Amino acid sequence: MVSLHRTLRNIRRVGLKEWWRQLQYIGDAKAGRFVGKDQFGNRYYENMNPEEEVPGRHRWVDYSQHNFNATQVPPEWHSWIHHIRKDPPPEDSVMQASTPSWKAPWNENLTGTRGAFKTYNTAAPKLLAWEPKTRARQ
Repeated sequence: MVSLHRTLRNIRRVGLKEWWRQLQYIGDAKAGRFVGKDQFGNRYYENMNPEEEVPGRHRWVDYSQHNFNATQVPPEWHSWIHHIRKDPPPEDSVMQASTPSWKAPWNENLTGTRGAFKTYNTAAPKLLAWEPKTRARQ
């Protein structure tokens, strides 16, 4: 349950327009420190004040797209959001040093969309459909 005091405090911090947007997308008004932005434009925030945020819900992502899902979060940010890593990718020296140059850019999972991977079958069909042969009447 969101308290009236917390709601008014967050409206004052983020502004009325951003508060309404957050209410529509995540169902809550949150204010925190901007941590970073990924290659898709998603923004990541953190609020470490235990009086304002519930532990475990103090890190969040603000998706750049209207239709969003969790596969739009790259692996390095996923590990930070889920507390696998302590520091966010821009501040983590280990993450910066260990990113290989051969690594392909991250793409979201497109299953269920037009961009989904579809296999191409080169084998001939085992059953052939019957096609009637017509002749002109005499």
